[in-house]
Amino acid sequence: MRFMFVGDSQTIGSAGDHTWRYRMWQHLEATLGGAYAIVGPRTELYEATAGAAVSHAYADPAFPADARRHLAGWGEGWLHMAPVIGEAVTAARADVLLVALGLIDLGFYTNSDQTSENVRAFIRAARAANPRVRTVVLPVIPNVRAEEEPPFAAECARFNELLAKTVADLDEPGSPLLLASPPKAYDLRTDTYDGTHPGPSGEHKLAAAFATALHQAWGLGGPYTPAP
Repeated sequence: MRFMFVGDSQTIGSAGDHTWRYRMWQHLEATLGGAYAIVGPRTELYEATAGAAVSHAYADPAFPADARRHLAGWGEGWLHMAPVIGEAVTAARADVLLVALGLIDLGFYTNSDQTSENVRAFIRAARAANPRVRTVVLPVIPNVRAEEEPPFAAECARFNELLAKTVADLDEPGSPLLLASPPKAYDLRTDTYDGTHPGPSGEHKLAAAFATALHQAWGLGGPYTPAP
């Protein structure tokens, strides 16, 4: 089973972060052992001083190099990933996509309807590369802009509704598409370090959302138990 993490700044993380990808790697190690691989074309973290993804300074230096692989980018959303996901799936031979996108799209690039169309384009491209690919998608989670700007909160809510409909429309037995439940009790003051990007407790909650979806829907892995 070959897993690929796809996401924006919440997924790539910054220099010094563990990232929720690290927490998910710990979970996969504990529940699947050697029967999996993490794949993707990138390994870097975002470095704020450079304004680019050039850092390898993960909080845990023992995070294995091959487990750091991903397809995530600071400032990248469905708009950016839809054109590249096919090539990435082909090159990495990905079986399962764990996708956390949408916030950056709504914040800077596209409205909820346009973003929903980019979700559909992403799924089409992924399936063209691997007709049996499985995909788990996380809705847009709570964030400080939505808390402070009611119109943006409404747009996030509308996109999440459209995302749920898209998942229901495009789900297929041969290439299942699953909507993960958003983390429960996600507190911007304790689960993020700036109202948007997850801190340690938030990383665990995002990893748990994906782990729970995989286990409950497809019997992959097991219940999420936070590792240190």
